[in-house]
Amino acid sequence: MAPKSVPSASETAESDPKHAVRATRTAGRQMRSRLLDGASRLFRERGLAGASISDIAAAADAFPSQITYYFRTKEALFVEAACRDVLYLALAAEQHAAGKQLSPVGYTSALVDSVMGSDAVGFFVEAMTLTRRRQDLAPLVERTVERLHAEGLRAYAAEMAARGWQSRLDPETSARRFWTIAIGVTLEGQAMGRSPDDLAVEMLRLLGTQADAPPETARLRMVSGTKSTPGSSPAGKEKQP
Repeated sequence: MAPKSVPSASETAESDPKHAVRATRTAGRQMRSRLLDGASRLFRERGLAGASISDIAAAADAFPSQITYYFRTKEALFVEAACRDVLYLALAAEQHAAGKQLSPVGYTSALVDSVMGSDAVGFFVEAMTLTRRRQDLAPLVERTVERLHAEGLRAYAAEMAARGWQSRLDPETSARRFWTIAIGVTLEGQAMGRSPDDLAVEMLRLLGTQADAPPETARLRMVSGTKSTPGSSPAGKEKQP
């Protein structure tokens, strides 16, 4: 009798029900991501009405039935893509501004330029208005707004602490004001046909001065303290104002 062959590691994994579930979930996440990527590009270019389900599926190398399987409706896909994009924008804006500007005004300007220079906020505003007719999609928008505020608070408070700045308002109020003003300025700007530069100017005007840098003597003490700290990195020194 021929000896039984020992199954390979890959064969064992494939026959494992848990492995199959993990593989299915991974494939599902990848497909959702591809559909969101394709939908985001087409919705921004053509709007909700101008981007068909078949066009979105083709852009994602998928089938139209997969859109309805993962998102149910084109409107739900629109809202989820807009929510994802504005959260990506918030993270990119924080990374762009962090550690690169040496004054509170410069830091705020860098954030505003990043946010107003993208069409992601306008995309999100459209999703917000869509939920007036589709209340079933409102919870996703609500969670996204709260996450914008929460992540904004985290980033803002971290910058205040790292740079030794004093916020003129409590950090939570400042973080909420930033995104509330960004959304309001974008909504008004879209209606008036204003340029991104005009929107940035208006947002900066409404925000005003967010924080104050420490006096020069305090700043020098902070820098000196950073230099004398064992293990401090050059990147850490550069972040000091």
